[in-house]
Amino acid sequence: MSAGDGAESDRRDSRYRLGILLSGRGSNFLAICDAIADGRIPDATIVAVISDVADAPGLNRAAERGLPAFPIPRGGLTRSEHEAQVEKILDSAGVELVCLAGYMRILSAGFVARWRGRILNIHPALLPKFPGLHVQRRALESGEQESGCTVHFVDEGTDTGPVVLQRRVPVLPGDTEETLSARILAEEHRAYPEAIQKVLRTLPRR
Repeated sequence: MSAGDGAESDRRDSRYRLGILLSGRGSNFLAICDAIADGRIPDATIVAVISDVADAPGLNRAAERGLPAFPIPRGGLTRSEHEAQVEKILDSAGVELVCLAGYMRILSAGFVARWRGRILNIHPALLPKFPGLHVQRRALESGEQESGCTVHFVDEGTDTGPVVLQRRVPVLPGDTEETLSARILAEEHRAYPEAIQKVLRTLPRR
């Protein structure tokens, strides 16, 4: 191995190790991947992609990119059993920051406590408004003039953790759930990588 190879190995080893949890197509996961690849998150690498849905498209996308992909289906497992398997993978991969990217399983208080300050989620609303589900429908029904997305740390509540970053979009005349969701999703793909890089600037190493 040349001296240059050793320097590159040291640089890779020094990057923060991210674990991604997803349940579906993984569009925010792909946005994070692209941001790492093009240098917007220069000090991170994805070391595990985990899904509670065995055939989640996001897992296929991870495999296509050569990333370690782990299906852990919900069927037949209690929440504690499922989380134990997730944590085993996170621990063995040396994960330092967990990023929820459309992960549709509620995490237990014990899991959150263990990873406190090291779990991020993205939500398609301007928290604290509209936590939970069906947020675009609720925003339209409430006559909101703007909406957006929020990247936040995960705590024991539902979308109640400390906010890292928000991006805003206007609610336009004639908007439907679908059109508003699509415009917010485009901002999510910008916001999540930006928030991750912001968090990594001060995240203690494990």
